[in-house]
Amino acid sequence: MLLKEMCMPDVVYCGPDTRVAEAAQLMRRKHVGDLVVVEDPTGERIPIGVVTDRDLVVEVLAKNLDPATTKLVDIMRTPVVVAAETEDTAQAIERMRTHGVRRIPIVGEGGALAGIVTLDDLLKQFAVDANALLDVVVKGQSHEHRTRR
Repeated sequence: MLLKEMCMPDVVYCGPDTRVAEAAQLMRRKHVGDLVVVEDPTGERIPIGVVTDRDLVVEVLAKNLDPATTKLVDIMRTPVVVAAETEDTAQAIERMRTHGVRRIPIVGEGGALAGIVTLDDLLKQFAVDANALLDVVVKGQSHEHRTRR
């Protein structure tokens, strides 16, 4: 399956100069655990980093940094691992495994942010696919049972 067919297009993003306190409020308001940091939030939106709720805890709170003054550029994970919307999910999974990340921003033409795919999204899709395969097995057995009496 292509990433553009399964990515979440309503990705929450902000700029690198966003303060940690603002980012935390945005995460809470949008009910997300991550933000994609983009170069130009009002323009092309090229991903340059990712910040997770865990990053806020480990990199800011645990280090006694001030969330009101600390900027995302100071704590975001770089280089950002991205995938093209025309790539297959298998390629994204391999990239996630290689880089040890649980989410990948998806980019379109020109590298602009087009969505995001998370480990949870992929697991849900594989569960649907596994159920469809199981249904094939069950129906095959049922068909065989009916036709070979």
